[in-house]
Amino acid sequence: MDKFSFLNAAHSQLIEDLYQQYQKFPDSLEPSWKAFFQGFDFALENYGDDRPESQAVSAPQNLTQFANQQAASGQISNDIQKEFHVLNLIEGYRQRGHLFTKTNPVRERRHYEPTLAIENFGLSKEDLQKKFNSATEIGMSGAATLAEIITRLENIYCASIGTEYMHINNVEEKLYIRKWLQVNENKAKLSAAEKVEILEKLNQGVAFENYLHTKFVGQKRFSLEGNESLIPALDQLITRSSQLGVDEVVLGMAHRGRLNVLTNIFGKSYKEIFSEFEGKEFTEDIFSGDVKYHLGASKKITTENGEQVSINLTPNPSHLETVAALVEGICRAKVDNKYKDYKKVLPIVIHGDGAIAGQGIVYEVAQMMTLDGYKTGGTIHIVVNNQVSFTTNYLDARSSIYCTDIAKVTESPVMHVNADDVEAVVHAIRFAADFRATFGKDVYIDLLGYRKYGHNEGDEPRFTQPNLYKLISKHPNPREIYKEVLIKEGIVSDEKMKEMEAKFKVLLDADFDAAKEIEKNTMDVFMADDWKEFPMCAKGDMLKPVNTGFDLNELKDLAIRMSTLPKDKKFISKITRLYDARLKAIDSNSLDWALGEWLAYATLLTEGNNVRISGEDVERGTFSHRHAVVKTEDTEEEYIPLRHISESRFDIYNSHLSEYGVLGFDYGYAMASPNTLTIWEAQFGDFTNGAQIIVDQYLVAAEEKWKIQDGLVMLLPHGSEGQGAEHSSARLERFLTLCANENMTVANATTPANYFHLLRRQMKWNFRKPLVVMTPKSLLRHPKVVSPLEDFANGQFQPILDDPNAIPEKVEKLVLCSGKIYYELLAKKEELNCDTIALVRIEQLYPLATDKIEEIFAKYSNRKSLIWVQEEPENMGAWSYMLRNFRNTDMQVIAPVPSGTPAPGSHKMFEKNQNAIINKVFDRDDAPVKRPVTA
Repeated sequence: MDKFSFLNAAHSQLIEDLYQQYQKFPDSLEPSWKAFFQGFDFALENYGDDRPESQAVSAPQNLTQFANQQAASGQISNDIQKEFHVLNLIEGYRQRGHLFTKTNPVRERRHYEPTLAIENFGLSKEDLQKKFNSATEIGMSGAATLAEIITRLENIYCASIGTEYMHINNVEEKLYIRKWLQVNENKAKLSAAEKVEILEKLNQGVAFENYLHTKFVGQKRFSLEGNESLIPALDQLITRSSQLGVDEVVLGMAHRGRLNVLTNIFGKSYKEIFSEFEGKEFTEDIFSGDVKYHLGASKKITTENGEQVSINLTPNPSHLETVAALVEGICRAKVDNKYKDYKKVLPIVIHGDGAIAGQGIVYEVAQMMTLDGYKTGGTIHIVVNNQVSFTTNYLDARSSIYCTDIAKVTESPVMHVNADDVEAVVHAIRFAADFRATFGKDVYIDLLGYRKYGHNEGDEPRFTQPNLYKLISKHPNPREIYKEVLIKEGIVSDEKMKEMEAKFKVLLDADFDAAKEIEKNTMDVFMADDWKEFPMCAKGDMLKPVNTGFDLNELKDLAIRMSTLPKDKKFISKITRLYDARLKAIDSNSLDWALGEWLAYATLLTEGNNVRISGEDVERGTFSHRHAVVKTEDTEEEYIPLRHISESRFDIYNSHLSEYGVLGFDYGYAMASPNTLTIWEAQFGDFTNGAQIIVDQYLVAAEEKWKIQDGLVMLLPHGSEGQGAEHSSARLERFLTLCANENMTVANATTPANYFHLLRRQMKWNFRKPLVVMTPKSLLRHPKVVSPLEDFANGQFQPILDDPNAIPEKVEKLVLCSGKIYYELLAKKEELNCDTIALVRIEQLYPLATDKIEEIFAKYSNRKSLIWVQEEPENMGAWSYMLRNFRNTDMQVIAPVPSGTPAPGSHKMFEKNQNAIINKVFDRDDAPVKRPVTA
């Protein structure tokens, strides 16, 4: 009883309603309630009279407090106490009913204490036939017996669906869910035609899996068997959502059940699937393709109700949950650029029970739900819960009770559903669609089924779950279960079912034979409509010059407008001085990195492109160089200069502390938005380590695997500044290792103007490629890292910057380098007044402009040595990449010795190493620490 303090759980609204009834019609109430309210009125009337203090009645603040006072003094009647006990029982079902459901199709659920036995609530069997007004609290029309109340509670909270919603603090949402459950109980209201439609979808799902199992014995397919009700669930979710205003759906899921979804939801032909099982090559040689259960699809469908909906299944790798971030980014891009309404686009993410509980990116994506830069109007999460995850006991897979407990972080409702009860599944799906449409929040559906075979069809699950698989081997599939239900209801006959199954098998057989005639498989373009104006890049096009210049007068005007703060707003003095300094820089025709970046965005915006930037602290920039968003001193009103120069969208958002999730989101955004310059900036370059899966599985490989273009820009601050091993290196070597087949651009620009042209080229191309930029830190304010406006107005991006002051005939040592080290070498060269060394900057490392480099080699034909210089340890940076590209030359390296860390922790050691590199370039053997030149 102490676990269920009945008065604390009393529902004040019910008591208030009864009190209002008492005030109007006192004799209509049951006598014990009438006496209770008379006592309440008496307490109010007698508060403050002239009785002795020991006998005075304290004024009750409300009816519930009065009930507490009465209980404490023993004055409350037994009948009223019982009413409160019943209210507590109702509250107990709402809080804990989900723990005592019939949601597991193959085995008993764990036992939880305390149970919902009436004895735990101060009630007994003698009370079962007594009537209680509390019945109205659960939507009953009037007083009902306790037995009737319990039956209704069991139907609402403890049948094939267990609902978790009491963790939600928003009263409106909680009451909405409560009313929805009470009105609809635990069963979908379906017509006979709808039931037949659901059965047909189940039949498609079950028969397709059986057919694959027969025809492609031993091949991996990651079957849906045991959770086939996902197929009618998705069908119903798309139909219901389209009725609620959704025009486009973006779906992300891992490989389990993917082939079934591709065929029976997205309409991919069975013969295409069967042909892919044959392992044939793809028609385009440049595309390596991917395994069949990773491919995506886009299609326009017409629902049973006649609505047209665009549906997209996002291609994804094996890395579980990664695709969830992309789904959110794709949806946000479609909202921003096409629909302007969150209700028009529906993200659906299908999880595995082990993945949703075990993968950290799930939390990163969940936290995006209400963030301005990342929200998508609510996501429907469906967990295909087969109870064994990859192949492990759920007790080894998580510490939480449910795999879906992440939902409680965002106060999202959860419905746990028995996947064998397809009507309950449809019921839960309809709730999810309704709630999402009403509140724009995430909803989680835990589809509790089983997995008929191992992790893949070649595995033996009995190695780890022998007892469970004894049960599964005898268990009928969801189609057989539902067929028997509909036969009993007289909706279908056994003959009709046999006819349905036979007809579908004939279709599969015909497609199986047709698949043999296909010579090579083809790969459709994902979201082809969004990319129809962007042909795939032809080989060599990335190195062709692109005019990225802009009118000089307009440039100056834009620069001034962006750097002028409104006079009617008061900003902090530092911001005012900074913007004034920008105006002076423009006047002196000496623009720094921040102004160069701003001009790139401004010019693109005026040309009709959109710009989106996100990442940690991007609004001001990690090193306070950007200040794209400034705030007034007193009210913190935001002022964003780049939103005042064009009708195009300029969005910049400080992200939450996430790299993996946010990079995935922005990659997805760029995937659906080719006319937006989409940028993710790492706070420090090495932060991309946490998002390496996105880089490896999408950024560098998606074009070859799935024929996907993506123009995402990654800005990665890079350079050794003597601050230690952390945050010095963006791991340039990793990106260069991943470069092949012109899959991306990797650059390390050293002038504001070249950076300007690099960003503009990204949108001037008629194709899209990812761009990775090693951006500076200390160079942001370096006096030599400036460019005149003329350099912005004229020309194009320069992949190679030759030494402007070198006299070729005098040059004995040709030094190639990239990035910040150039300015340190330049300072030494000027100090020594050295004319025998030429410093050449490689601004674009991939694709490498080898023709231009060969011209440089030819220009300095008198050279005696060719050196690559880098500040990164010899085993890092670009050295091995340069050696691989110029293995037939006499190129040597000057770099710190190989190391396990990107930079030393001691500032003095950093200075010694840096001086050693520079002195070695200039053959000064008195360097504090010698670094050998190695071949």
